[in-house]
Amino acid sequence: MIHVRNLTKHYADLKRGRLVAIHELSFDAAAGEIFGLLGPNGAGKTTALRIISTVLRPTGGTATVNDFDVVTQPSQVRHQIGFVSASTAVYDRMSAWEMVEYFGRLYGLPDSVLYSRMEALFERLQMNEFRDMLGGKMSTGMKQKVSIARAIIHDPPVLILDEATTGLDVLVARALMNTVAELREQGKCIIYSTHIMREAERLCDRVAIMHHGRVLATGTIDDLRQRYDEPDLEDLFFQLISADRKLPPTIPLPTT
Repeated sequence: MIHVRNLTKHYADLKRGRLVAIHELSFDAAAGEIFGLLGPNGAGKTTALRIISTVLRPTGGTATVNDFDVVTQPSQVRHQIGFVSASTAVYDRMSAWEMVEYFGRLYGLPDSVLYSRMEALFERLQMNEFRDMLGGKMSTGMKQKVSIARAIIHDPPVLILDEATTGLDVLVARALMNTVAELREQGKCIIYSTHIMREAERLCDRVAIMHHGRVLATGTIDDLRQRYDEPDLEDLFFQLISADRKLPPTIPLPTT
């Protein structure tokens, strides 16, 4: 479903030369699977997901979504994915219903399909109580529910969540994770980026632990626990990140 091979992204900086955001990143994610990208802030998770979502172009490497290339076939890729992040904006002067309807029309859904899906989504996500509320008056949790609804209104096979529970209260975050689990059961391929180990343990079938734009380890959580002889995922995560910080750099140094 998603195949990433040697994905690299460099940025030019006038003072520091070339900055490496991700370096030769590779992983696969399958249908009916939640694949977690775990890493501290600045690990490169968001850069990788923005490339997969066609928002950024890679410096090198390849990425395909459902056999469509993110560089040469961006329009087809966008129809295959739904993207949700902690900073997904909503329009202040549109209601929840209007926003989801607008995105459904952008995807070309006929009215009969669009309104049937909207009714089902608003019921599932418990959005009917604020369906006519303007975005400018919504709470953070309400806005995130709208973001989820508009991301999946076209029933995409792939869902990408980038730190999607950041800033949410416990109840809304739990509802979001339940929705993600339900979507996996429907056969969706889901990439779930987080630095919260408890979320990863609860949701992810496999994970990749990232640091400084590189994958340090990948596998099921049980596999990683056995491989590194560390039963606690948070301690395992800390162990890998701390060890990597002590190693000499393996990424090419900035060039002038």
